Amino acid sequence: MHATHEVFNQPVPLAGYNLFASNLALRDALRFHAPQLPTAGLEALGALVGGDAMQAHARQANTHAPVLHSHDRFGRRIDEVEFHPSYHVLMNAAVSAGLHGTPWASTAPAEQASPHVERAAGFMLFTELEPSVLCPISMTYAAIHADWGDKLASRAYDPALKPWRDKPGLTMGMGMTEKQGGSDVRANTTQAVHEGSDAWGERYAITGHKWFFSAPMCDAFLVLAQAPAGLSCFFLPRVLPDGTRNAIRIQRLKDKLGNKANASAEVEFQGASAWRVGEEGRGVPQILEMGTMTRLDCALGTSGLMRQALSLALDHTVQRSAFGKPLIEHPLMKNVLADLALESEAATALAIRLARAFDRPGDAHERLMARLLTPVAKYWICKRGSHFAQEAMECLGGNGYVEEGGECVMARVYREMPLNSIWEGAGNIMALDLLRATRKGDVVAALAQELAPARGLHAALDRLADALPARIEALATETEARRLAQDVALAVQGALLAQTAPPAVTDAFCASRLGGDWGQAFGTLGRGADFDAIIARAMPR
Repeated sequence: MHATHEVFNQPVPLAGYNLFASNLALRDALRFHAPQLPTAGLEALGALVGGDAMQAHARQANTHAPVLHSHDRFGRRIDEVEFHPSYHVLMNAAVSAGLHGTPWASTAPAEQASPHVERAAGFMLFTELEPSVLCPISMTYAAIHADWGDKLASRAYDPALKPWRDKPGLTMGMGMTEKQGGSDVRANTTQAVHEGSDAWGERYAITGHKWFFSAPMCDAFLVLAQAPAGLSCFFLPRVLPDGTRNAIRIQRLKDKLGNKANASAEVEFQGASAWRVGEEGRGVPQILEMGTMTRLDCALGTSGLMRQALSLALDHTVQRSAFGKPLIEHPLMKNVLADLALESEAATALAIRLARAFDRPGDAHERLMARLLTPVAKYWICKRGSHFAQEAMECLGGNGYVEEGGECVMARVYREMPLNSIWEGAGNIMALDLLRATRKGDVVAALAQELAPARGLHAALDRLADALPARIEALATETEARRLAQDVALAVQGALLAQTAPPAVTDAFCASRLGGDWGQAFGTLGRGADFDAIIARAMPR
């Protein structure tokens, strides 16, 4: 029998390379924001997450989604979620890399340490491998100052349901939203009844529900419930101090568009035991403080996904030929790839800049920038993600749209992209938070200070920097808040690239995003852009 054809002009998968070593944009951002940071750990992580074995675990964890077991075979409630073994391999790798709580455990002097920046870079690299498992990692990072601090910062991963004293390391989840309120958590109806005091503090019985309860197999959760003095924050463990399981009833797991390896649940609390965190009635400010960290992770995660999608597109177009030459040599494809590379580098620059602010809490300027840039970065980077992924997928053609047993990484990236824009406050919530941030301290002066080092480096950047103060001061209603978030993000991105990136990148970014020499889709850079230099800088291998 004769074969009908042989397979040729098809790329080999992008695997077996070091994600950190090849990411020049990330490396330059780290040199700028944390020049003293040793990168050996990131080099090792980059090799691990870019390797064939871990890529296979990412595929398996997404192909074999979590399964809920509400009862055992004898009819007893167990409320357990079973994960594929690859999920636990990935969780162990993320915890071992310190992507959850290690910044809070850093003992290095503040002037020598950049633990949040280092952790941010690692988080971005791991996102390129598998973002789903980073949900409990991110929530643990945000809640690290809860009662179990030392074990939450531990680099040991133990998925077993058992008392916290018997575990080498712990993870945290959160439960805020309810059916009737969503982002409007003040509409929550879950009730908290005070039961007394013990060694852990003020104990309450929690009765009610949560509509989105991510990572339900974590060791404990921060939840919101109505106490006599108003909405309050509570620490709710999965297993109680006496070894019995808390009254957390998992109703079902969400069937989500993406984020398949992570379990997101609907739960009910039937008199579950919990301990108050902070003052009664101050639950929203308490949770917003922690939400700041998860919003940072949304920006980091989308930046990582952008880098992954860009790498896949670049690697494909190098290997695939059409109309007589490799795709990457066609002028229109060069424009698309260079445009995507600009967006990816700008996202990386802004996300790492935001992480730096959390390494300097004692600096007044950094505190203001953290308050200003958290909603800005979360809004703009995440908002650009889905459009970015669609364009990158188009570079692969039909092959990018076909799942084929989970082997198409680009399809997985595309399904994942919308999540960070929705999670921890969608676009309008971020725009409203920016509106509040403009009323905290002298934000205008802080932004001017931030942009000052790049003054005079590009006329379009100067024009935008000149216009922003009056726009911030005149922002009286919410209708212009999205536009302002966009333009603050672009101005800071332009200023950062002017200080960290080669001229080809800075000039093309400022001319397109700030100067108007751009269309309304990727691949519409002006003819003056140095496509080859931009693409060469972004190549994954």
